[in-house]
Amino acid sequence: MRRALPFLLLAVALAAPIHAQTALPPAPYADRQLDDPALEAKATALMHTIRCLTCQSQSIADSNASMASDMRSEIRERIARGEDPEAIRAWLIERYGDWISYKPTAEPILWPLWGAPVLLLGVGGALAFRRIRKHRKGSA
Repeated sequence: MRRALPFLLLAVALAAPIHAQTALPPAPYADRQLDDPALEAKATALMHTIRCLTCQSQSIADSNASMASDMRSEIRERIARGEDPEAIRAWLIERYGDWISYKPTAEPILWPLWGAPVLLLGVGGALAFRRIRKHRKGSA
């Protein structure tokens, strides 16, 4: 019996995934629109600005991933309850991080990221201006 116990445990461990549920039922508002067109427009506008966590290159409005379906349903349910879309966005950012939003923020920590291209263009323009001016003086 002692020899058979490890094999029995292995058989149970390997058989467990067979009985596992492969997919949960779809969320109630995943692919069903809200009855009020104004609320649906708010929900859709918000969904186009939220990145799918599974696909990472699509908004949840365009993604067919189950995670995106759950997020669409959650957004529609919250909009139907009267929550503000920006409050929902803030909740999603708090839960999943800044990366989830396609709408960039202007946090002070990101100022160098926004300022670097402007600074580099200014430096490049100044260098080009000096070179052109020096070239004109040399040819005159």
